[in-house]
Amino acid sequence: MRLKDKVIIVTGGGVGIGRAYAMGLAKEGARVVVADIQDNEAEKVAAEIRRLDGDAFAVPVDVTSAEKSRAMADAAVQKYGRIDVLVNNAALYSAIKKKPFAEITVEEWDKVMAVNVKGLFLCVQAVYPAMKKQGKGKIINISSGTALGGTPFFLHYVTSKAGVIGFTRALARELGPDSICVNAITPGATFTEIPRETVTPEQKEAMVRMQALKRPEEPKDLVGTVVFLASDDAAFITGQTINVDGGMNFH
Repeated sequence: MRLKDKVIIVTGGGVGIGRAYAMGLAKEGARVVVADIQDNEAEKVAAEIRRLDGDAFAVPVDVTSAEKSRAMADAAVQKYGRIDVLVNNAALYSAIKKKPFAEITVEEWDKVMAVNVKGLFLCVQAVYPAMKKQGKGKIINISSGTALGGTPFFLHYVTSKAGVIGFTRALARELGPDSICVNAITPGATFTEIPRETVTPEQKEAMVRMQALKRPEEPKDLVGTVVFLASDDAAFITGQTINVDGGMNFH
């Protein structure tokens, strides 16, 4: 119960790794705001947490909208009175098609940047007033190991996730005086229930061979790091990127 009564927003919390974050944080006693553009999926996760005697509610959000991001933060404050942690997890990934950079359209590029970079920015702007008022807070940004390894044919996604690392470092400098910690996580090749047509079974096996730990990464492998950064154990850590990928990249 390291997070007992902490109010934590998880964007993209309705499916995939975000769902694992929401469930894991609730297990540690957090009050979880499950925020997702797929509002039905978010409600399912919140309901599951409540069935397990946890405390959670669902909020629909489109992180590319400043208005909807503020509405998400306002709903959390109205329900629980504060916001202790934001897990900036919402991202475009599974729907992206790998292709040579010269074939990426401007529309595709802008769509990825809108969710994966602007979305983080808008969500931080939305929760900042509450965190500043209470005199502390935690922001955990989900980047990707692709930014460390430079995955080819994924230029828009890799660039967006590299931007998350720079965003984290600069924001940590700005928000330090407000006692708000800002850190990032770079997950490796994590497979969830969401279909990934761009990765063949052979490619999946090849990725596992590249890791020091020879098994596929699962969402639960990332939960402990998020719990740690959200907890008081990480109260003096900010501006850092923690790589959790089974030893594919050493950072």
